[in-house]
Amino acid sequence: MSARSASRSWSTPTDVVASLRRRWDSGSLLARYAANDDWEPIGLPIRAPTATEVASDFGAVQDWVRSWTAPGRHGFRVETAAVGGRVVGLNELPRRAWVDSYADAWRILQTADLVRAFESSLSLAEEGALAEDGAPRVAEWARAHPMAVLQAGKAWDELLRTVRWIDANAASHHYLREIDVPGVDTKFIEQHRAILTTLLEVQLDPERIDGSRPRSDFAGRFGFLTKPEYVRMRALSGDLIPGFSEVTLRVDELAGRPPGFGTFVIVENEVTFLALPDATDAVAILSGGYAVSRLSRLPWLAERRILYWGDLDTHGFAMLSQLRAAFSHTTSLLMDRATLLAHEGQWVR
Repeated sequence: MSARSASRSWSTPTDVVASLRRRWDSGSLLARYAANDDWEPIGLPIRAPTATEVASDFGAVQDWVRSWTAPGRHGFRVETAAVGGRVVGLNELPRRAWVDSYADAWRILQTADLVRAFESSLSLAEEGALAEDGAPRVAEWARAHPMAVLQAGKAWDELLRTVRWIDANAASHHYLREIDVPGVDTKFIEQHRAILTTLLEVQLDPERIDGSRPRSDFAGRFGFLTKPEYVRMRALSGDLIPGFSEVTLRVDELAGRPPGFGTFVIVENEVTFLALPDATDAVAILSGGYAVSRLSRLPWLAERRILYWGDLDTHGFAMLSQLRAAFSHTTSLLMDRATLLAHEGQWVR
């Protein structure tokens, strides 16, 4: 190995700073600081020249030593050890870089501004914890997860006030849009859904969290009211209800009051829904594409004849599969090979 290639394996201050930064990035340094733990000096090993390398390229070794010993260059306390032999004698070379305080760590990493920002955010959490509608569990969590707090940035204050508002108000009586926190709207909720979900899981009592709902379903997981789903239906002969051939009904209400018809033709396209021919004892339902899944909440369909007519494409068959997952007896209409081949003029990519 040449002297030049050997020198590339010797630790530089930049290498050791990178090692210290990994501890910062993990959050462990700030978490200990937030917990008021006494500082424990950190010793970071330095890869130094061997005795042979000192003898073969003494000038390069001197330059390397100066990179570690020049005052004010990096902020570490450098521990040395004697290296050498008969040719060049013993030489004191850097062997370990020490960080002796939190202040030294912040100075070396140039993170003092971030530390002050974290202290400010932590103060907001702790002050809020003392309020009548405080969130003490969130304050404790913030001390243990400083990097998440820093990542929240300027939104941290609004996040805290949102958590406190939700904790103080029964979500089951409100829609998301009713959250009454200045600067917070549904767009804010969506943009910060992940951190808000975490904070609410920390602060709320377990019975207020529906663990069966995925974290992506913010409203469902925390019990907020959701807009009702609707089904649009049309009788294919006569009236659906006296005086009306077509109605749109709430799914939750329709689930308990099945219409008195034997056949239900479910279609994907609105014009198809409107153009279906007359048929006795039959009702057309407009599925609304993948919203066909809402029909699974109509249990009485399991006792009815179901026909499905969707587009002859991958999405149409996916919707048919979705419907059959709830009602396996569903029969498809005009969604077969013969229909496809008979209408080649309608094919598109």
